[in-house]
Amino acid sequence: MNVSGSTAWQRLRPVRMTRVALVAPEEALDAVLAEVGAAGVVELEPVGPEPGNATVDDAAATAFARMRARALRRYGAATYLGWCPEPARVALARRLAPLGGALAPLHLPARVEPPTLLARAGRVGRSFAPLVETYGAVPYADVDPTLLAGVAYVVMFGMMFGDAGHGLILLALAAALALRRPRRFPKLRDAWPFVAGAGLASTLFGVLFGEFFGPTGLLPAVWLEPLAEPVRLLIAGVGVGGALLAVAYLLGIVNRWREGSAGFALYAPSGIAGAAVFAGLGLLAAGVYTSSVPLAAAAGAVAAGGLVLAGAGLYVAAGAGAAAVAQTVVQLFDLVVRIGANLVSFARLAAFGLTHAALGALVWAGTTGSWHRGGLWTVAAAAVFTVGNVLTFGLEAVVAGVQALRLEYYELFSRVFEGTGRPFRPWLGLPGPEEVHR
Repeated sequence: MNVSGSTAWQRLRPVRMTRVALVAPEEALDAVLAEVGAAGVVELEPVGPEPGNATVDDAAATAFARMRARALRRYGAATYLGWCPEPARVALARRLAPLGGALAPLHLPARVEPPTLLARAGRVGRSFAPLVETYGAVPYADVDPTLLAGVAYVVMFGMMFGDAGHGLILLALAAALALRRPRRFPKLRDAWPFVAGAGLASTLFGVLFGEFFGPTGLLPAVWLEPLAEPVRLLIAGVGVGGALLAVAYLLGIVNRWREGSAGFALYAPSGIAGAAVFAGLGLLAAGVYTSSVPLAAAAGAVAAGGLVLAGAGLYVAAGAGAAAVAQTVVQLFDLVVRIGANLVSFARLAAFGLTHAALGALVWAGTTGSWHRGGLWTVAAAAVFTVGNVLTFGLEAVVAGVQALRLEYYELFSRVFEGTGRPFRPWLGLPGPEEVHR
């Protein structure tokens, strides 16, 4: 059953959940539970007491039997509480009505966060989903960052794995996965858009760097040669990090607003206050670099305003008195240091890009040195080129993959999320033969 929204905004936020009560006559309980399990759109919560029946407590008992035994029974009816996606609730209620069951909406309990079901559509969304799911469930109030997280990941990976030849290998692997090859790894097939994105980014950066299985000269450097201009590459890596952090702050502001209120979005270190400090420090660095006094003064005012807002929020959260003041000062200092450290951390995009280029240059130097000797050395040159590129590809793919994930989680997601939510887990219990024939 399709429970996703139809608009772009609906696809960016979790599916709206409704608190429900499932009610069925005792004699129709098996049929109603079977229909709910087949629909797979209701997260059921047992509300009755734990049964003392040894048959039900047996580990071999079916999930259907255990759920049946945990109903709250009153006046000949069995009742459960649960959660259901609002787009699917009415349709399921209509299916239950002929069986004597009802799926009634309830008021949302205070301070209870509904489970999260994300309306990810298409192969790209499903392919990027593990990036977010490995970190944790998206809170119900937050927007889904899956697509942006996937794009950020492949860009960072491509910059560290910038070689057009290696990128084309990744694209070939993606094509094989899309064609359902190899058959022995079915779980990897849905990952082909993710692999294709990483391959495309690596190929593009390889073209920019003039790298094709190393500095072979087959591609001219469109932008820069990493080993020839390392400082420029380091500045570019930090610049890419700054852009990604800015997007993370924008998402953080939206999430803080949805999680609490406009005030929470204004005062939170991962909201407007933190974004102002980040922007102010960035503009201050630009003002100092360009020797622009007006720009530096304006940047200082923006950063100071952000610190005041963040300090007010932190002070209120800390309580009152001298201890709260001390705690606020320490947290503000940590906020400034963390912003600088997070930004500098993106220099690893350039550092590992340089490592990849250096390994490629080493392999190519060994290849050309053997080739020029002629004779059997040409065979050695081919072996050096092949084995060297295989080792470089494998090592750098792992390193770039881990480092991109580290930047995603520690530098970006720490601003997007204040915490994690709880994933929606629909009940899928199916009746056994004894329930079917009861």
